[in-house]
Amino acid sequence: MWLVFALLSAVFAALTSILAKIGIEGVGSNLATAIRTVVVVIMAWGMVFLTHTQGGIWDISRKSWLFLILSGLATGASWLCYYKALQLGNASQVVPIDKLSVVITLILAFVFLHEEFTVKSFIGCILIGLGTLIMVV
Repeated sequence: MWLVFALLSAVFAALTSILAKIGIEGVGSNLATAIRTVVVVIMAWGMVFLTHTQGGIWDISRKSWLFLILSGLATGASWLCYYKALQLGNASQVVPIDKLSVVITLILAFVFLHEEFTVKSFIGCILIGLGTLIMVV
């Protein structure tokens, strides 16, 4: 099932980029990010209540709270930068650079989570990096 959700995530991320590029025309990037964020918050809490998982909020550890908050701050910073980049540049150039997050994530997972960094991972990172360079130049 993880593969299905990962593919759906990619499809929705692609739609996000296209819809955002169209929607941001004539709108400040910070305001556009705020509007998007409100929609995401409503949708996320809607899913929590729809699935009746709101009671689990009391079971979250301090460590989890800390890292979820830090993750939220990183997400906010990413979205603010992403929308500003979309406002200033072409989606066909901004999106590939944004997807370098795949390479950065693999490196950070190796350093901080001690996940295995295989030859296959290394080759994939090189290819993603080269592909990004080719697409934006």
